[in-house]
Amino acid sequence: MQLYPTRTAAHLAIAGVAVMGAGLIAREPAIVGWGGALLVAIALARGVTLVSVARIRAAGFEMLWGGSRRTLRSARGGTVEIEAEVRNRDTLAARYVKLRAIASSQLDVRIEPNRGEVSASGRLKVKVIVQTPRVGQHGLHGLALEVHGAPGLFEVPLTFANPYGIEVLPRPFMAYLTQPRGGRSHILAASGRPGRVRGEGDDLRELREHQPGDPFRKIAWKASARRGTLLVREFEREERDVVWIIVDAAVELWAGPLGRAPLDLMIDEASAIATRHLGRGDRVGLMILAPGPRVTIAPDHGPGHGQKIAHALTVGCCTYDADRSELDEADVASRVLEHLRPLDARGLADVRRGDLDRLAARAESMRARAPFSAPAPLGRSQRERTLRRYLASYGIESPARTEPERRDPAVVVAEALGHVARAKPRASMVYVLGPPPADAQPGQLSEAVRRLSRKAVRVMWTLPDFEPGLGPPWEAPRPPEGDGDDAQQRQAPPDKVFHELAPIAAEAVLLRARAAQTRREAALRKIGVRVLRLRASTQAAQRAAAASSDGARPPQG
Repeated sequence: MQLYPTRTAAHLAIAGVAVMGAGLIAREPAIVGWGGALLVAIALARGVTLVSVARIRAAGFEMLWGGSRRTLRSARGGTVEIEAEVRNRDTLAARYVKLRAIASSQLDVRIEPNRGEVSASGRLKVKVIVQTPRVGQHGLHGLALEVHGAPGLFEVPLTFANPYGIEVLPRPFMAYLTQPRGGRSHILAASGRPGRVRGEGDDLRELREHQPGDPFRKIAWKASARRGTLLVREFEREERDVVWIIVDAAVELWAGPLGRAPLDLMIDEASAIATRHLGRGDRVGLMILAPGPRVTIAPDHGPGHGQKIAHALTVGCCTYDADRSELDEADVASRVLEHLRPLDARGLADVRRGDLDRLAARAESMRARAPFSAPAPLGRSQRERTLRRYLASYGIESPARTEPERRDPAVVVAEALGHVARAKPRASMVYVLGPPPADAQPGQLSEAVRRLSRKAVRVMWTLPDFEPGLGPPWEAPRPPEGDGDDAQQRQAPPDKVFHELAPIAAEAVLLRARAAQTRREAALRKIGVRVLRLRASTQAAQRAAAASSDGARPPQG
């Protein structure tokens, strides 16, 4: 049990030492005795605090979540409230000075009230308010309570390990999945509306410019002569769309403030596209690339299929795999050990330090209490996969790798488009969400787009938006933990200097990113890809999420 002195105790200890020093200099035994009495009193207060807190713990000081559920769902950028109850079974009241949540760093948590008193043999209900700026399965691991002992000179932190899971879905899917199902609504959802797609029909859809791969029989010669440019007739037929959504979830797209990273916005856009087409009765498929095919869901329709796509977008872009995580096996084991110790009945007293095999076996046996059922992530060994699975099952964050993935994204997307061209049923629309190819000639990508164009498949590309991550508010970097010369050399700049330089640096980076994207957009249009911008509704939702998480940011749990 760890004890921390309060400010009053520290002042009394300093005063006692000073009085004893003055008495020794003046050679006055009475003054020395008075200062020593202060120090003895502080030592007695420490002993009394240990006894009183031990009594509270032995009597049954505990924390329980309200209700029987141990998981809940929330939309990204939303706020949920969870009730918790602190019970004191002792005959003496317990006063606490700070109550904080032990939660994933992907959540913003605050508690009301965060200080007060639990009456003797009484209960105190607190409200845990959670903001959810990022999709995924995140854990609320418990509460930490700092209790004052009887004299009030020392604080003792008490940790209540009681895992709770919060599944954060993309906002469009949260609205889609909460729609009524069954009865008349089920009939309407099943019938849907037929979409008008390109094909060999009788109705003229549009006249557009000729693209590589268009057959000569579709050229509108008279209109081309009038316009002075080669135009193509595009007909349409009544048929449901078969839509593929390809999301490039490269690990470097997680870079940026929480909730404002490019991948945060791309997941929302992919969800909006999927829910729009599912609502029409179209068949929707999904591919997540990171860097190769990570998740592949064949096209289908209906609410059940929507559940699969929502789950894939929620957990498919996570960074628990060894090749996407900044943590090595030792770091993962350290996090598992820290989280598992208060849950284990013996406090891991029988697990020696460095015995990762026994730690993995104990973690696997404790996974039944986890709020989520997660598949085993990739790892270099079975032991590492077990430890990483424990993190995923309890919603313990695994930071994304800082080094970008080395494979050319244009080649990865080209291979995904090749899979779509061979898949049955034949696709009619393909949405690609990811960074554009580099300025070099995208030969393989161009060939894949041309192959789809010959089959009357429309390819649309949505580029990631870097502006929300580069806009205000900016968070000044914190000095690294530790001591020594290295830590002193890497001190963070003063806040005043940082806030003066941050807008200039952000504007320079933004101008460079816009120039590069403009060049690459032109390269995509040249090979026959239609470039789309993020929808205004998605951008508005992103700004609202950023304002709620950064503009009025609650204290981190």
